[in-house]
Amino acid sequence: MFQKILIANRGEIALRIQRACREMGIHTVAVHSTADSDAMHVRLADESVCIGPPSSKESYLNMPSLISAASVTNADAIHPGVGFLSENAQFAEMVEAHGIAFIGPSPEHIRLMGDKISAKNEAKRLGLPVTPGSAGAIDTPEDAVKAARTVGYPVLIKATNGGGGKGMKVAQNDEELATAYRMARIEAKANFGNDAVYMERYLQQPRHIEIQVFGDAHGNAIHLGERDCSIQRRHQKLIEESPSPGLRPEERARIGALAANVVREMGYLGAGTMEFLYENGEFFFMEMNTRIQVEHPVTEMITGVDLIREQIRVAAGMTLSVRQEDIRFTGHAIECRINAENPESFMPSPGLIEAWHPPGGPGVRVDSAIYAGYRVPPHYDSMVAKLIVHGPTRQDAIMRMRRALDEFVIVGIETSLPLHRRLLRDPTFIDGTYNIHWLEKEFLSA
Repeated sequence: MFQKILIANRGEIALRIQRACREMGIHTVAVHSTADSDAMHVRLADESVCIGPPSSKESYLNMPSLISAASVTNADAIHPGVGFLSENAQFAEMVEAHGIAFIGPSPEHIRLMGDKISAKNEAKRLGLPVTPGSAGAIDTPEDAVKAARTVGYPVLIKATNGGGGKGMKVAQNDEELATAYRMARIEAKANFGNDAVYMERYLQQPRHIEIQVFGDAHGNAIHLGERDCSIQRRHQKLIEESPSPGLRPEERARIGALAANVVREMGYLGAGTMEFLYENGEFFFMEMNTRIQVEHPVTEMITGVDLIREQIRVAAGMTLSVRQEDIRFTGHAIECRINAENPESFMPSPGLIEAWHPPGGPGVRVDSAIYAGYRVPPHYDSMVAKLIVHGPTRQDAIMRMRRALDEFVIVGIETSLPLHRRLLRDPTFIDGTYNIHWLEKEFLSA
């Protein structure tokens, strides 16, 4: 087992990894920018190293600085967390080249599944259903029109190296396609350094369903059920829940078994998430995230499996601590992402936390790294907390989440708490009939 792990991230995920390490008797090294010198993950780590100025490019994305920090502190492993370099194959290669363990999949699998076209082709080869679309990247506007007429309108243009809704544009006809194609390439180049795009059929009312998977170095692979991530704005998730109110148990078992088999056939190591669109009883593979997810706590709540601990164990060469037949799905869990932003305009709201009172009680969990007196910096993602609840039934979980949201007090900045309070009382959310378009097209436009 590892003796010391450097956590190449910040905020609540860095603190979450620290907690798992502490319970496993593993020392931790926190890294931070100058803007994060007073952050909670820095205060609670065994050691800390400043890796650069506030800009992510010069700090949390600075690979040489991260490797140097691991070397000078004698860390024998690096956990990349979420975002930043967590799905960067070059970083994983650099870590391993320096004799340090990378807590994640192989660079080859990160690269294979990080490109949406190769990921889709691999998924199809291994038996997963995929969304109808172009066979590969689309190089010209003329090729885009030909592909769209084959796939059938409406279509979605997507960056091959995209994520977070960047480089994604919908077109309803040939005229819209010309603009969508051009804008998607511009966004893709600006955000990912690669303007390659491809095309998929745009489904009308799908749910966003993701399957948590895990593999070890001994040929074992499991799934831990699904998460419904359909409550999203501009492809950014706001609420996740498990199990999905839109799936039947037999559908969960079927798609979970298929996803676990892909992991087994690939020889994939560590945590991963297979993301699907689900419509009219059919699943369509979208992509695979080769890391832990922000919404992993809902899976932990219904399975009792510590996913961060599991990541560390399999990266150290150990077998998975659970088998598929050991996994039981108990009750219902919901997660609300609390962002430092105006709940109506969604403009970021960094600033000083004057008062902080998180909710408590049975079945309530808060993952956050902020505290009273902390100043939320303007340089990073706006999420400041994750509120997760668990209840015996979905209705119990909804009532518990309402109560927890009403108890939650954050003073000094604007947050998305009022938006979540409204959402948890909306009839469409309560009856579970929402889809990925509902929030923007119906709830926010009402």
